[in-house]
Amino acid sequence: MIPVKQNAMYRFLMVLTISSTVGLQAWMTLFNNFAVEQVNLTGEQVGMIQSVREIPGFLTFLAVFVMMVIKEHRLSAISILLLGTGLALTGLFPSYAGLMVTTVVMSFGFHYYETTNQSLTLQYFDKNTSPMVFGKLRSIAAASNIGIGILIFIISSFLDFKSIYLTIGGLVMVAGMWAFTRNPVNKNIVPQHKKMIFRKKYWLYYFLTFMAGARRQIFMAFAVLLLVRKFGFTVQEVTALFVVNNLINYFLSPMVGRCIIRFGERKVLSLEYFSLILIFLAYAAVNSKILVSLLYILDHIFFNFAIAIRTFFQKIGDPKDIAPSMAVGFTINHIAAVFLPALGGVLWMVDYRIPFVAGAGLSLISLMAVQKIRIPAAT
Repeated sequence: MIPVKQNAMYRFLMVLTISSTVGLQAWMTLFNNFAVEQVNLTGEQVGMIQSVREIPGFLTFLAVFVMMVIKEHRLSAISILLLGTGLALTGLFPSYAGLMVTTVVMSFGFHYYETTNQSLTLQYFDKNTSPMVFGKLRSIAAASNIGIGILIFIISSFLDFKSIYLTIGGLVMVAGMWAFTRNPVNKNIVPQHKKMIFRKKYWLYYFLTFMAGARRQIFMAFAVLLLVRKFGFTVQEVTALFVVNNLINYFLSPMVGRCIIRFGERKVLSLEYFSLILIFLAYAAVNSKILVSLLYILDHIFFNFAIAIRTFFQKIGDPKDIAPSMAVGFTINHIAAVFLPALGGVLWMVDYRIPFVAGAGLSLISLMAVQKIRIPAAT
């Protein structure tokens, strides 16, 4: 087995993961200010763009058909190039329609890279190594988040929106073009099915993936809203929490990978969902600014535990099913994004506690489901 750091695919994915993280975080950091200050969008228009941004995630199953004509590592390079292109063009089209189109381009690039990233990691690293690789890549992404935040803070004092978008988008595009000069392929890797795969024996993977997507939507849609609405967090305080989260994840993400290797997916996921039950219930009851900050940080940490869902699939799935199954799984993960924020928003208007109690209920169901995880004995 080639050491991870000497593995050509690891270096390939590391560069593209940094690029993907930088591109998405730059978009998220600049979007609201650009939309309001430069494009003069209404709240309804901003919400529509945010909804449309999730559509490419829902359509990642189409990557299976793209890979019929484009090799998977090439699709990764194209995805990063698309992400960079969408970001670079954003400042050149300061209109509702322009922002809508560039957002879709950026989002297709991000979501399709995330799909191929997961697939290539599971294909190129064995069952005892992939959790560590996922953890390392998450750690690198956390560091990249901090780095791009500092860069934007510095250059925003002397560059306008158009120049910032062009600069960062251009850098991401360069990384995508660099990837076209690489050939990290190992010819001994099992060839992947070039068709949609949806098998009954993978039902638990599909279910856990859907539930993880639902939990993610509750966190993203309502946790920060709670901080701002109930506790009056300022932009600076939310930003400080963001930095703390990424600093912690930089160090903890590799540890999550090691825990999966040592204790197994069932125990790690059981810890996650048991903890989430308590966290979501605490969100609904807490009245302390310090405690809600701690909950937010803990909640964010548990994002990393989703690695175990993918490594669980690696242990039960046919090696030929990895690429199409990761594409289908990414689509399933985004189903909740279509309806859950809107439904949760309605429930929030009745009582802000309801979405969090619902999140605790989803976590309880997930906790019961992960008890069904059975890993076949190694042969």
